[in-house]
Amino acid sequence: MKKQALKSGSRPPWVGLAAAVWVEMSAGNAYNFPLYSSKLKSVMGFNQQQVTILGVANDIGENVGLLPGIACNKFPPWAVLLVGVVFCFLGYGVLWLAVSQTVSGMPYWLLFLALVIGTNSNAWFGTAVLVTNMRNFPLSRGTVAGILKGYVGISAAVYTALYSMVLKESATRLLLFLTLGIPVICLVMMYLIRACTPASGEDSSVHAHFIFTQAASVIFAIYVTVISITSDVVSLSETVSYILIAIMVVIMMSPLGIPIKMTFFPVNTNKSTPAGSSDDLVRQGGDSTQTDPLLTPSSSATSLDTEDDVSDIETLLAVGEGAVKKKRRPRRGEDFKLHEAFIKADFWLLWVVYFLGVGSGVTVLNNLAQIGIALGVDDTTTLLCVFSLCNFAGRLGSGAVSEHFVRSNTIPRTVWITITHLIMVLTFLLYASALNGTLYAATALLGLCYGIIYSLMVPTASELFGLKHFGIIYNFILLGNPIGALLFSAILAAYIYDAEASRQGSSTCLGAECFRLTFLILAGVCGLGTILSTILTIRIRPVYQMLYGGGSFRLPQTSGH
Repeated sequence: MKKQALKSGSRPPWVGLAAAVWVEMSAGNAYNFPLYSSKLKSVMGFNQQQVTILGVANDIGENVGLLPGIACNKFPPWAVLLVGVVFCFLGYGVLWLAVSQTVSGMPYWLLFLALVIGTNSNAWFGTAVLVTNMRNFPLSRGTVAGILKGYVGISAAVYTALYSMVLKESATRLLLFLTLGIPVICLVMMYLIRACTPASGEDSSVHAHFIFTQAASVIFAIYVTVISITSDVVSLSETVSYILIAIMVVIMMSPLGIPIKMTFFPVNTNKSTPAGSSDDLVRQGGDSTQTDPLLTPSSSATSLDTEDDVSDIETLLAVGEGAVKKKRRPRRGEDFKLHEAFIKADFWLLWVVYFLGVGSGVTVLNNLAQIGIALGVDDTTTLLCVFSLCNFAGRLGSGAVSEHFVRSNTIPRTVWITITHLIMVLTFLLYASALNGTLYAATALLGLCYGIIYSLMVPTASELFGLKHFGIIYNFILLGNPIGALLFSAILAAYIYDAEASRQGSSTCLGAECFRLTFLILAGVCGLGTILSTILTIRIRPVYQMLYGGGSFRLPQTSGH
């Protein structure tokens, strides 16, 4: 593979981050399944079980990203994005043909496959922009992950607003937009997302730029949620609807203000930077065609694992007149390959903790409509908007908060995951109680917790196992999402719901008993997650003391590994 040339300059990383916002919004297209599943069910004559299985296909396609994880190390970002564009066009194109009845009599297996392919575009979109921007901003991983994953979280409300205000609640038009509109957006942004010389996290202007981006995203999230709920409660004219959507688009473009500002008001950056910063590494390269320093051979750090210690006899082999170091396994904080991460207990602890958290959360998300109906809420649009807004807040806020405490007190990000699991235990008990007025509060808490766990997994994995093979490691951990959806939602929740519905003599279950047992089991699941996350936090505390002991992320020194 030919090594990628890096785009030099201080503006390109920010241009890429602004473009990534649009791609991440596109990467939330799997959230649209509830908007067109009813139409698909009626047109094709499916039963609820068949629709539920299609929902699992939706989760599988969205989260199975091993191939894009491998591709992001072998091809430039635009090539990875292009695959996502093709998948999006083909997958949703087939669904549009079925729902619009342009082609009739499509077999069930074809629709299942089309849904997997269409939603798998999310993995290609998300992996390309996340890996690229994490490498472009290596000293601000939590912040970048929070911003990008935050936009994915709020995308459900964005699509809901488009669906109700522009597409006139037409599933056919929505699928046509997903078939043509999303690919066009990503094709336009494709050129702007490039591997760049890493931005310095030590520059005060970088902090100010992140604050601006976070503030803009908060304003955007609140605005989208308000207009989504308003359009559901109040009948708006077509003109007003288009104006509100146009304002939404303008707010989405606000991150572009940073590179524009940098163009017209350049800042002199010719000043000393701390040793170990990304700028220091960039200066060591010399020319603009250098390769990403984070993609160079793996680096070494202070020994953290006693099991990794080896004797001099084992590490040194006499060769000719001298001696060379024997290739050793990487230590936590260095660059791991996937098979090397497999044999680390911390990798599997992180995977299980993530699986238990998001698996519980996605169970509620996939059954939110049925939960609302069972507890007496017929219109679940507002419920979905509440979950989406809090999901966004959890993703964005956890990135900023964990970044602050990891730099100031070297507190591992998993501390917040532990607290989140504990809150989820209380949230599921609140769901199970079915007390009046608690549904919206419980949904808000769960959306917040779901977003926190999803967002914090990203920088944690990169800090423990490095950025070089981050794409495939991150996507392997993401498999916890569809596996959780299958076990907790399609099997556990569906079985308990159908059993209670049969007892009531109806296909629709009403009352708190429809999900009470499910909620109690999920509370126990999150209790286990709390214990395992605590163990993980204790184990990796020395890693964070090494990486952030100086108040800023320290890139490990180069070694022969």
